[in-house]
Order: sequence, then structure tokens, then C-alpha cells
Amino acid sequence: MRKYFFLAALLVVLVPACRKDHASGPSIEEPVVLTPYAIEPPMHFPRMIIPEDNRPYVEKIKVGRMLYYDAILSNDGRACAGCHNQDKGFTRDAMLNGVPVLPHVNLAWTTNFMWNGAVQGTLEDAMLFEVKDFFHTDLAKVNADARYRELFRKYFGVKEIGYKDLAYALAQFVRTIISRDTRYDRWVRGAGDLSYDEAKGRNIFFSEKGDCFHCHVNPVLSDGLFHNTGLDSPYTTTESRGLYNVTGLPSDIGKFRTANLRNVSLRKRYMHNGRFSTLEEVIEFYNSGVRRVDNLDPVMTKPGKENGLRLTDEEKYQLRKFLETFTDTTFLSDTTLAPV
Repeated sequence: MRKYFFLAALLVVLVPACRKDHASGPSIEEPVVLTPYAIEPPMHFPRMIIPEDNRPYVEKIKVGRMLYYDAILSNDGRACAGCHNQDKGFTRDAMLNGVPVLPHVNLAWTTNFMWNGAVQGTLEDAMLFEVKDFFHTDLAKVNADARYRELFRKYFGVKEIGYKDLAYALAQFVRTIISRDTRYDRWVRGAGDLSYDEAKGRNIFFSEKGDCFHCHVNPVLSDGLFHNTGLDSPYTTTESRGLYNVTGLPSDIGKFRTANLRNVSLRKRYMHNGRFSTLEEVIEFYNSGVRRVDNLDPVMTKPGKENGLRLTDEEKYQLRKFLETFTDTTFLSDTTLAPV
């Protein structure tokens, strides 16, 4: 009897104490359930490779989208979107540090970034360069923002936001910046027509006559590789040497990454140094202005192309008309890519 009395007395003391501790201690949160996001490129696109440690989720994409438009990443008021304007195809008219801004479009299908390939790897690697080396993001400033601190704790599982966390969030969003609905894409799907001149231009683009398709691979419209197209000679400046500045190989002098042609007719600067300001000038360069340098790309040295493409004025016009079918008005106005 004495034993039962002792246990009852002990429970009287302990039970309230446990309740008090539970009430005053930290509450146990329900685990966060993320919403998987299926990135579904068009059927005529190649398979997208996504790292296993950064699978897409609705909530993570939203955080990356917020960061993309937020000047918190920089120390001078700039944001990613400051140089990558949606209405310009995620590039901009003005130059940056003396070079045109490469568009943030369909980057999920490349492993080479920057004009000279200074960054290579995954989209996560590219975004890590952006926050760590380009913006020199002040991590203390980001961690002092209660909103981001909570979002990263909740959706990325980190208490202290680091460069990798910012890069992974940005990659979540940038991977969704996909141009897929140009007039040319619709023609490929059988959902639209090309005019007579556009169809003729297409034949030039995708034939040995124009040879455009060897580097501007369908449907992404860039092979993501490096080529010397005979734009410069001699290579008197560091900037004109391109990939050589990364690899140190003489065979890489003057090689630059193939630009993506989606929304190309909206741009004001062309080539790696912005030398041309119109599509007509670009076409004329390939038609008659290529320099015969030692490591000129083999595509430019095929028999019959010793003096350029030799297109007629009508053919040059038709090629330009076809390039204009790469404009994606759906992409330019997609509200899911706009500021949150």
C-alpha cells in the first residue's frame, strides 16, 4: 500500500511538470512537405539532366525567383534581372563590362557558361559563380533578412544561408526559363505555317548553303560549344582570345561559346564583343567578312566557302526572315517568369 501511495505522489509531481515543460518549450513543427514540380520540355527538346540533390519543387523555385529579382544579392543595387530583362529575352540592350549579356534562356541544356567558358559544369555551378564571384554577395546581409532566413530554413533545411544555398535556389528558377513556343517551334509541332521567304530561309539555315545548323543546333539553337568563326585577327587584346584565356591552348585562341538564337531579332548587340548591331550585319559577316585565321572552325573552311557563303541579296533577306521566327512572344510575357 505504501508503494502505491509513493507512485501516486510521484505522478502528482511529474505530470504537471511535464505539461509545463511541453507548454513552455519549443513547439514541435510539422515536417514541411514540398510540392514536386515537373519540368516538361516540349517533345522535340532533348532530355533535361537535373542533379539529384536539387530536384525541382514549387516552393524552392519561388525562392529562386524572388532572389533573381532582388538586389539583396549585390552590394550596389543590382539584381540578376537588371541585366537579364524578360522583355528582351532575358538579356539587355546595353553591354556589360564591354561585352553583350548572354541571355538566360534554355540554360538547362548547357554545361559551358560565359562567352569564354570561364564557368563550366552544372547550372548550380554557374549560379554559384554569380553569387560568389560576380555579385560577391554579402551573406551576413542575406542572413539578416528574416524572410529569407525563414524560407531557407523551411524549404532548404538550413539555419545559416551559404553561397551554395543561394546558388541552388537560383538554379531552381533559372532551370524553368525555357523558350519553347516560337513560330518555328509551332511549325515543328505542326501548329503553324512559315511564309514563302521564311521557308526558304529555313532551307538555307539547315543546309550546307548556310551551315548555321552545325553550331546553332536544333531545337535549343546552340550547341553550347566553342568555335572560332574568323571574327578577329590578329588577337591583339586579351578579350579577343576567348577560350584560350581559360585553357591556355593555342588551338583555342579566338573560340567563343555559340550564342543561343532564341529571340535573336530582339537584340541590339551581336557576337562576343557586340561588334554588330543588326542581323543584316551579322549575316553579311558570314557571307563575306570571315577572316582566314589558322584555327578557323572547319565549318567555315568547307570547299566552296573559301570566300564566305556567297548568298544573294534575296537569300540574305530570306535567312533574316527565318531568324525572326525564333522570337517567342509567349516566353516574353510568361507571368511565371516575372517578379513574384
